[in-house]
Amino acid sequence: MTNQSTIDKLIEMRLTAMADAFRIQMDDPAMKEVPFEDRFGMLVDVEYSNCKNNRLKRLIRQAEFEQPDASIAAIDYHSGRKLNKALINRLATCEYITEYRNIFITGVTGSGKTYMACAFGMEACKHYYSVRYVRLPDLLLDLQAARDNGTFSTVLKKYTKPIVLIIDEWLLLKLTEAEARNLFELIHKRRKKSSTIFCSQFRESEWYQQICDGESTLADPLIINIHLSRLKLAGAFA
Repeated sequence: MTNQSTIDKLIEMRLTAMADAFRIQMDDPAMKEVPFEDRFGMLVDVEYSNCKNNRLKRLIRQAEFEQPDASIAAIDYHSGRKLNKALINRLATCEYITEYRNIFITGVTGSGKTYMACAFGMEACKHYYSVRYVRLPDLLLDLQAARDNGTFSTVLKKYTKPIVLIIDEWLLLKLTEAEARNLFELIHKRRKKSSTIFCSQFRESEWYQQICDGESTLADPLIINIHLSRLKLAGAFA
């Protein structure tokens, strides 16, 4: 078997990084002194790293972050927002995901809630968890349209399947009864098997009133399902 035949087969198997690394080894005279096992290990390492990088890029692309450049390392702790650096660094380890806990981020408009949520989402991607970002108004429209055309179960999976779901602009507008019902089904299905990050201008004490003016029978079970497993950054941006 010729070296070119080996390269062609690697490319056919979509092991292009390994094929490129093999070419480099063949062109490097010093590699002739390296034992076969070591050379083979180098090729495997190159392909492994390439697969990991491609997977990470795919997860980030599929997340559809509002701020794809968000980073935990770039968070400003000196702007008077009284951020809890120790808590943020702990959350960046993604331990909350393995415990199926939710994160609440509350604060006024422009305080950096979305940036921080996307930064947490980016860390989740780096740990190879699936993530999806969505604004609540867009989510509600998507769910109701699916309900109307008979594809609710299919569309619901789009938001229940990701391990981490970031819901921005949480309860920015008051929910209707139909919206509360759709949202309850989503939150209930995600309970105990995934994590959700909620970004809201309203404090938790004000959420109840935003759900059908507090008059819906769905208000209690919806909030209870959200609060079962929670970690708060509430007030961090006040």
